[in-house]
Amino acid sequence: MNTEFTGERVVPRQVSVDLWNEHFSRYCYAARMAQGKRVLDLGCGTGYGTAELAKTAASATGVDVAEDAVAYASQHYPGIQFVRASATSTGLADASFDLITAFEVIEHLTDWRALLAEAKRLLAPGGTFLVSTPNREYYAESRGASGPNPFHEHEFEYTEFRDAVSEFFAPVEILLQNRTEAFAFVSAGFAGDATAVVQGSGNVSDTAFFLAVCGISATPAFVYVPAAANLMRERERHIAKLDDEVRTKDSWLAETRAERDQAMALHRDMEHEVERRNAWARQLEAELEEARGHLSRTQAEFEASRAESQSIADAYEAKVRELESDVAERSTWAQETEARLQAELTAKANELAEAVRLLDAAETAVVERTQWAQSLRRELDLVRESRWVKLGRKFGLGPRIGG
Repeated sequence: MNTEFTGERVVPRQVSVDLWNEHFSRYCYAARMAQGKRVLDLGCGTGYGTAELAKTAASATGVDVAEDAVAYASQHYPGIQFVRASATSTGLADASFDLITAFEVIEHLTDWRALLAEAKRLLAPGGTFLVSTPNREYYAESRGASGPNPFHEHEFEYTEFRDAVSEFFAPVEILLQNRTEAFAFVSAGFAGDATAVVQGSGNVSDTAFFLAVCGISATPAFVYVPAAANLMRERERHIAKLDDEVRTKDSWLAETRAERDQAMALHRDMEHEVERRNAWARQLEAELEEARGHLSRTQAEFEASRAESQSIADAYEAKVRELESDVAERSTWAQETEARLQAELTAKANELAEAVRLLDAAETAVVERTQWAQSLRRELDLVRESRWVKLGRKFGLGPRIGG
C-alpha cells in the first residue's frame, strides 16, 4: 500500500511523534478495558491499534473498508484477524464483542448514524463502546489557512456529539482528550502502569478531541506518557530540527533574493530593450505612414496609367486584328503563288528533261559523225598515199584530193 501519510490514516513511522502519540494514546486508554475481552476495532486502518488491544484481549478483530489498509495490517501484524468491510455494515454476528473502538472514523462518514447503529448491534450486553472525533470548534481553528479537512464528511461540536451518541447508548460520558505537559517519576527500566494525578479546567471549547465512553459509568482520568518521556529533550530535538529548516530556508531565501536581483536586473534590461523597440516602432510607424502616402499616390498614378494603357491596348488590339487580316491575305496569296510556281516548275522540269534528251541525242549524232569523219579522213589519207593517186597527180591526172 502507499505508506505516505495523507491525513486520512496514520502509518507507523511515517508521521510525526506528536501525531503518532495523539492517535496511539487512545488505544492505550482502551487497552485498560480490553483484558480478557472480545475486542473489535472499527476503522482499524493500518492495524497498529488493533495489535495494541490484542496484547491483553481474548481476541481482537480489525475492520476497515480500504483493501490496501487491510493488506498492510495483515502483513505487519500476523495472527490478528483483519476483515475488509464497511464500519457501517460489517457482516459480523450480533452481540459478539465486549469492547468496540471506533477512533477517528465517524467524521469520515456521510451516514455516521449507521456506524453507531452497527456498533450497538455488535456490542454484547454489558459491553463498552469507545468512539472518538475531533472537536469541530478547535479543529477548524487549528487548521487555519489550510482550510477544512477534505477527508471529513461531518465534524461535531460537544453537545451535538453527546446527543448523537446518546441516541444509541446509555450511559454515555464524554471525555476530553488534550495534550499536556507531564512530569513522570519512574524507576529505571519501568514499563508498567502508574496512577496519574490530573489537574485541569476541563474546558470543552479548548479540547482537541472528544472520546465517548458508552456502556459503563464514570471512568477515572488517564494520562498517557509516551515512551520518549523527556519532553525537554524532544522539544530540543524539535527546535534543532526547526533550526535546520530555518537555515535551509535562509539559504533558499538568499538564493531567491539573488534570483530576484538577477530577475530585476533582467527586468531593467528588458525595460530598456522595450523602450528601444518602442522608439523603433514609432519610427517604423512614421515610415509606414509615409509609405502609405506613397502607395496612395502610386495607386492614383496607376489608375491614370491603367486608363492610358487601356487606350493603348485597344489600339494595339485593333492593329493586331488588322495585321492578322493582312497575314491571312498574304498567307492565301503565298499558298496560291506556291501552287502556281510549283506548276511552272514542273513544266520547266519537263522541258529541261526534253532538252537533256535532245542534247543527249545530238551528242550521240556528233559522236557518230565525228567517228564517220575520222574514218573518212583515214580513207582519204590512204587514197592520197596511194601510188596511183601520186602518179596521177604527177601527171595532172585524176581528181584533186585536198590534204
